[in-house]
Amino acid sequence: MDLSLVVPAYNEAKRIRGTLEGMRAWLEARGRPYEIIVAADGDDGTREIAATLGAGDPRIVVLGGPERGGKGRGIRLGVARARGRQIGFVDADDKTPIEDLAGLLPWLERGYDVVIGSRAMAESRIDRKPPLHRRLGSRLFGLGMRALVGLRGLRDTQCGFKVFRGDVARDLFGRQRIDGYMFDVEVLRLAESRGYRIKEVGVRWRDDGDSRLDLLAGNWRNLVDLLRIRAATLPASEEKR
Repeated sequence: MDLSLVVPAYNEAKRIRGTLEGMRAWLEARGRPYEIIVAADGDDGTREIAATLGAGDPRIVVLGGPERGGKGRGIRLGVARARGRQIGFVDADDKTPIEDLAGLLPWLERGYDVVIGSRAMAESRIDRKPPLHRRLGSRLFGLGMRALVGLRGLRDTQCGFKVFRGDVARDLFGRQRIDGYMFDVEVLRLAESRGYRIKEVGVRWRDDGDSRLDLLAGNWRNLVDLLRIRAATLPASEEKR
């Protein structure tokens, strides 16, 4: 298996068919063995639509249940099932087009262990910006996250478009414990602490106005998770691979 892609999807019934069909077409054009693992929580039919697409295609695997287990948990379970030499995850909302993986995967062949899509590089292209209050919130989040956790060398930790060497993904997600949105920070902090090489690459991105984060309760959970990450991971200079 050349490439395993995990697709976290919570109540994405309106978009999951188009996302999976687009992914399958692009992966077929590459001409290399692949699998798509859909981690679909929720009760709006997302899981059933994905299962229908995978009924005649063993390369599509569907996980999940009606209860919301969290994006971090879904990807962790997906990586545990993945068989690929390279493993990545791509959000089901298609905010970054699947074709942009062509800009990330070659860096794994050049010796990097983790390659992350970024909306904050000079070569990034934002086709549709989020509202001003969300942009300001993202900046505040970045300041607070770096003060608590570090990762000062990375400009965008939260873009849902990342690829890993297969053994590295299995190592990191085998250690990862955050079920919610801060799992990206946890995985990158683990990668840094274990000495893995991380490359940040600009991608295209477009806002669709669909934010699942509750401003009060959601941000409080994020803060608690950042404190958990800070407490659980040592500085990179203190932990040896």
